[in-house]
Amino acid sequence: MATSGFAMENIVSEHGEKAPNVVYKGKLENQRRIAVKRFNRSAWPDARQFLEEAKAVGQLRNHRLANLLGCCCEGDERLLVAEFMLNETLAKHLFHWEAQPMKWVMRLRVALHLAEALEYCTSKGRALYHDLNAYRIVFDDEGNPRLSCFGLMKNSRDGKSYSTNLAFTPPEYLRTGRLTPESVMYSFGTLLLDLLSGKHIPPSHALDLIRDRNIQMLTDSCLEGQFSNDDGTELVRLASRCLHYEPRERPNPKSLVTALIPLQRDTEVPSHELMGILHGTDAVPLSPLGEACLRMDLTAIHDVLEKLGYKDDEGAATELSFQMWTNQMQETLTSKKKGDVAFRHKDFRAALECYTQLLNSCPSSLMLEPGFPQRFMLGVVCLTS
Repeated sequence: MATSGFAMENIVSEHGEKAPNVVYKGKLENQRRIAVKRFNRSAWPDARQFLEEAKAVGQLRNHRLANLLGCCCEGDERLLVAEFMLNETLAKHLFHWEAQPMKWVMRLRVALHLAEALEYCTSKGRALYHDLNAYRIVFDDEGNPRLSCFGLMKNSRDGKSYSTNLAFTPPEYLRTGRLTPESVMYSFGTLLLDLLSGKHIPPSHALDLIRDRNIQMLTDSCLEGQFSNDDGTELVRLASRCLHYEPRERPNPKSLVTALIPLQRDTEVPSHELMGILHGTDAVPLSPLGEACLRMDLTAIHDVLEKLGYKDDEGAATELSFQMWTNQMQETLTSKKKGDVAFRHKDFRAALECYTQLLNSCPSSLMLEPGFPQRFMLGVVCLTS
């Protein structure tokens, strides 16, 4: 089972096992990492309706989304399977950061990527996103933010579109209980406040600060000196538009993208650098021996081992216990000596033959002896790899 039988240690959703629908991390047989959303058993009683919704979401494919890979609908089980993003959520990096707070340029990049994700979904006829919040933004291997596809489906057929505190819910949703594209824009505004303040501030409180021109109280103190007054003012203005009480006065995703592009800075710097995330290509530099092994350069391997003191292994045979002196052991040590001589003379074909014979005949107990030549073993590994 990809999630180890829905084990508790694989839960990655915000409220853990107490959430009505739980998200697990998992791994397929091909080692691909996945995120699995397991719905409450009563959430989607009509299997056909669930499959239709999942199929529609699965047709979306974009680099700004954590895309849906598949679904499961057997018996009472309702599962969505999506790409797993290794580098946590926006909530983690904004509200619970450990090494460093998120930089201003990265926060603006998050806003733009999110707007682009919503613009793409809207262009494909999926303008509604349920319960948009900082936990729905996840970071991929490159450190780039993506919008989780899970929010493109409701938590249940007849369920609410918002599970967060009512203070963050669009006012028209409180009146009608209906989610509209304009409601999604309101939620985008709350995310802009999150990015600006580094805290989850209720929109009503933030708007009071904005009206009183007390923007400094709204801004994350960790961002001091990282942005101009003009850029800060523009982001506040954009958030205010998204949070407008009248839905028709709010911007659409396309206009958000247009407004956010001019605010981008340091676009040539990769996201993983801005985030301080170890990148997959940031490998530890190889040692000279490692470089030689990577190239399968036997001459270079020989030279490195000689410099490391390959000759230190001479005489190690005399330290072996008396009980190990048998005819087989004598043959084993003879193979080793012949291999050593061939290796020193760079006759690698002969060395390989001797070392292979040695490995095939050498008792495992001998390899565990403290006196067994370690550099010889290293040479065998290098040559036979």
